[in-house]
Amino acid sequence: MRRYSAFAIAREALRHHTGWERAWRSPEPKKHYKVIVIGAGGHGLATAYYLGKNFGIRDVAVLDKGWLGGGNTGRNTTIIRSNYLQDPSAAIYEKARSLYETFSQDLNYNAMFSPRGVLMLAQTHHEVRGYQRTAHANALQEVETEWVGPERVKEIVPIINIDGPRYPVLGGLWQARGGTARHDAIAWGYARACSGMGMDIIQQCAVTGVRSEGGQVTGVVTTRGDIACDKLAIVVAGHSGHLADMAGFRLPIESAPLQALVSEPIKPCIDCVVMANTVHGYMSQSDKGELVIGGGTDSYNGFTQRGSFNHIEETVRALIETFPIISRLKMLRQWGGIVDMTGDRSPILSKTPLGNCFINCGWGTGGFKAIPGSGWAMAELVANGEPGPLAADFGLDRFREGRFIDESVAAGVAH
Repeated sequence: MRRYSAFAIAREALRHHTGWERAWRSPEPKKHYKVIVIGAGGHGLATAYYLGKNFGIRDVAVLDKGWLGGGNTGRNTTIIRSNYLQDPSAAIYEKARSLYETFSQDLNYNAMFSPRGVLMLAQTHHEVRGYQRTAHANALQEVETEWVGPERVKEIVPIINIDGPRYPVLGGLWQARGGTARHDAIAWGYARACSGMGMDIIQQCAVTGVRSEGGQVTGVVTTRGDIACDKLAIVVAGHSGHLADMAGFRLPIESAPLQALVSEPIKPCIDCVVMANTVHGYMSQSDKGELVIGGGTDSYNGFTQRGSFNHIEETVRALIETFPIISRLKMLRQWGGIVDMTGDRSPILSKTPLGNCFINCGWGTGGFKAIPGSGWAMAELVANGEPGPLAADFGLDRFREGRFIDESVAAGVAH
């Protein structure tokens, strides 16, 4: 794999950019792999990458029914933060955030990571108490956050209206080292690194069945033929329930559409990410000048990648109250993704009832920020057959035993 560098750009410019190689190969599937990862999104590709980097397992195939990064990885609002209340959540998200900081150097691929800061607004007295509690918990977890008052909020985000008509801004939880990254580049960077290690990334290859013998996984049935494997990792977000059904077990998850939109591009006016959970809308500004806007999931379960108009209206109305300056902007485009929600709004990284079959799902609306930490923990689980410290608390058995990691109650929102 040829390294990207300023020298390489200059060299290719002299020969009219005819020497660039493909970022990743598109091979035909082999008959057998040591590990098959289903899902070529961020989490699946990160799992494969850290299997190779951390454990030397490179006989790996990553299968996807569509195109690489075409699911939730390319359909999110790119927020990266780790200011969670519960210890297991803070640990895995902080691991992810720290890996994002060095992603471009580690993988020789520009992820456009921007540590611009994430501000979570408190607009009720309940939220004030909740975020102050989280700030104290983060201090114990060695996650750098701080509680700030309304005057400091106004300094961080000058365009904000802190005297909102429904909910005034009473303060906020500020994580200065949170931020955003280019979502497509995360998938592309991992794919390029995996391909460079000799792994096979096979697109347009839908899995239609899971083969097993004696309670152990033996392979998968796909639209491009049967493929045998020693271990199987299911990392397919909103389609996890379907794949689990193929493997013969059920998951405590539900799938729902989550949508987002961007405005027409404007001059820079906001240089951080702002999340308003009470009115439920969040916003940042992209490098192209678009305002990237999102909210909560639609109120119904489903597998569409569209969402409903009324939810856009509710989200935009809330943000216009908080940021009156944006009231006359036009929406440039809108999209949706299928998110997988557990009852406690925390993920599942776990062994399954089928031997040597592992699953990574349940990230809900906060999957992008977790990609590197998720891949790191899942690779450890697949390689060793047992979870490491990051994944230990996220097993399937917690639902049977009542050991919930309830971030929905803790944060008041599932992001």
